[in-house]
This record gives sequence, structure tokens and C-alpha cells, in this order.
Amino acid sequence: MDLKDKLNRLRKEREARSRTLTIRETWDKLQADDSLSTREKLEELIRLTQQQKPAPPAVQPPFQEKQSQEPFRIFENTYALNTRYGQIEIAAGLRVDGRVLSCLSQEQAFEELDLRSALFLDLETTGLSGGTGVVPFLVGLGFYLDDSFRIVQFFLGDLAEEERMIGELARFFREMDFQSVVTYNGKAFDLPLLETRFILYRNPFHLAALPHLDFLFPARSLWKHKLESCRLFHLAREIVLTDRAEDIPSAEIPWRYFQYLRSGNFGLVEPIIYHNEEDILSLLGVVIAGAAVIAEDESFCPVDAMDFFGAGKIFERTGDVEKSVDFFQRALNGRLTDEVSLEARRRLSLYFKRSGELDKAVPLWQEMASSLPVTNHVLFSLRELAMYFEHRLKDYEQAKQVAEEGFVLAREISSSYYLRDFDYRLARLQKKSAKSKKDNSAG
Repeated sequence: MDLKDKLNRLRKEREARSRTLTIRETWDKLQADDSLSTREKLEELIRLTQQQKPAPPAVQPPFQEKQSQEPFRIFENTYALNTRYGQIEIAAGLRVDGRVLSCLSQEQAFEELDLRSALFLDLETTGLSGGTGVVPFLVGLGFYLDDSFRIVQFFLGDLAEEERMIGELARFFREMDFQSVVTYNGKAFDLPLLETRFILYRNPFHLAALPHLDFLFPARSLWKHKLESCRLFHLAREIVLTDRAEDIPSAEIPWRYFQYLRSGNFGLVEPIIYHNEEDILSLLGVVIAGAAVIAEDESFCPVDAMDFFGAGKIFERTGDVEKSVDFFQRALNGRLTDEVSLEARRRLSLYFKRSGELDKAVPLWQEMASSLPVTNHVLFSLRELAMYFEHRLKDYEQAKQVAEEGFVLAREISSSYYLRDFDYRLARLQKKSAKSKKDNSAG
């Protein structure tokens, strides 16, 4: 792509984002009008946003009739198991066992399951806010079948055919008999929205009763400390190592679909269908990558110290403290950022403190206390050392010395919480120290 093409593309993207903002504001106003049906709201949205466009050029293009459009379509793509998506082979998903899925999802029901019977689900909709007025016009489904991974997409080309699409989906779910669901932010958005549409057309929604792995939450635990963003496309690039770009901004998707309804130009929604397919492949890829960390199996994909720290947080959340400690210690043996290294030490020190292993906790606090720059981790460690000297060793002078250092540093970084804590602690230690000296002199 030459410079001119790149500039044209950037200009179009800016125009698209501007149009999307206008459309979203207009749609929010229409949503408040309960007297209109969803179809009427969409038609009014198209009419209003067309009025807001800039004046047409002096020379008009030849008139084009509205293209014919199919009211309901199903697309299907099949991927052989030896296909690689980024650095991950699709077949690797079949080696992810129920123990790992149960750990990632925190649902015990996954113990007896694997990804062979799972449904990967992703929706594209007429809005991003949810609610009964939002319609899922593209339902992307991914699953393993007959030694392949398949992606089936149900596309609604005419809003009047939504009932038909929901009926076809209900039949498909019954026939396939999926045993679990995998999504990315599906607990908050995809599944509740789809269930609302099923209820609207009086169809039972069997997916609601299935074990559900919403990978957004384990992804944040595994990689939020490592990456700038945990958006799915970003994880696909940074973790799965695909060459995927953000092919189409999510906020632009409703606008493209509305324009398609108006014009019948399928070229407007082709990028959405591709985007949806990529999302499902990306979801499969990041689940496999997450499983590689939890299972400690680098045959899936490489794992580093920052990943071990994330796994420690996962096991800590599930209550498997010994496993989390093991992962935090392994993380400290590798390359971590300063902030993550301090956080790993903090979590380990608290475990050792609770288990009575102060001989292991104290060195960690001392290491943290001497680190720079001064952060809340430093103040935390000084507070723990002050308590250790005061309550365990009864060394009030040493405790007071540590607390004074903490007070000065807390004031330096304007930490009101630790400033109050050390101020109160110093007042108490002053009394204890004076009493101790008096008792010693009396003795």
C-alpha cells in the first residue's frame, strides 16, 4: 500500500468514526421512545443519519437501484486440525482437559468436559449497550466436528426474518447438543442478549444452563499486568502472535449494518463477517494459550515468567494457595517488570505470614523496603516490618525506626492511608518504648 492509499484509508477511518459517534447518539435518543418498534427505530435512524451527511458533490454518480438481499443466510468455514492460527495449532484445543477449563472458569462442571463438545460464541449486533431493542444480526459459532474446527455464521439480512433465524438457531443447538459455552465477555453481553431474543420468540434457550467459560476474566488475570490492553484482537496479536489488525472498529459495525439494510450492498457487511470469524479464531487461540500456562505445557505455545505470575493469580483466586505460591516463586526466578516483581513478593509474603513462616516473609519485606522508586509496595513492606518488630520481637526501638521511615516516605508520595497508619503506629510505639525503658531501669 503506497502513501496515498494509506492516507485515503486513514481519512475514511476518521470519517467512519465520526459517523459512528453521530449514529450512536441518535440511536440512544430513539431507544427512549417506547412507541416505536425496533424496525421503525432502525428506519428512523437511517433517515436521520442520512440527513446529517454533508452535501453531495456537484456531479452525481449514476443512480443505482437497491441491490437484492437474502433475508437470512448461513455461512460456514472449515479448518483442518493442522491449521495454525498464529503460533497455535488448532488441534491443540483438543488436548485442553477439564481440570484446566475448571480452573480457568471456576466452574466445577468443567471437570468432566473438554473443548470437543464446547461452543465458541460471538455476536455482532445493532448496538453495544444491550437491551431489548438490540438485535443480534450475526451469530458466529465455532466448534470441533469430524476432525476439524468449523465456524458457522447465521446472518440476518432482513430484520423481519429474526424469528426464523432464532428458530433455526434453536434447532441447531438441539441437534449439536453442545455441553459448554466459551465466550469473551459473554456473561455480560452475548448470552443475556441472545437469551432475550429467544424468550421474545418463545424458544427455549438451552445454552443458558450450560457451563460457561467467559475468558475475559481469566485473560485479565493472566495478562493484564503484561499487556496494554486485554481486548480480544490485541491478545490475538500479542499472545497468539497472529498478524491480525483491528480490521473494523466495533463501533462502526452497527452503522455498516444499517447502511446494508438501506442499500442491499453486501460489501458493507463482508468485513463484519470476516471480523466475526476472526474473533472466534482469536478466542480459540487465547483459550489454548491460557490453558498452556495453567497446564504448564509449552507444546501449546511458549510461556514466560510474566505468564507464571498470571497463573499464580488464577490459582490464588480458585483457592489453590500452594499452586499459586509455586507459580509466584517460579515467576520470581524469571524476568519480571519491577512492579510485577514487587507484587509477586507481596503476595508470597502474605502467604508465608498466614502460614507462620515468618523466616520466609521477613526477607521478602526487607527486599521490597529497599526498592526504588518509593511506591505503596515499599510502604506495605515497612508497615509489615514495623508490626513484626513490635508484636513478634517486642523490639520497640527497631519498630519505631521502621515506622518513622515509613511515615517520611508516605508523606513524600502523599499516601494518606499509610500516613495515618504510621502516625498512629508511632504514637503507640512511643508509649511502649517509654514504658519499656522505664521497666528496664526499674529492674
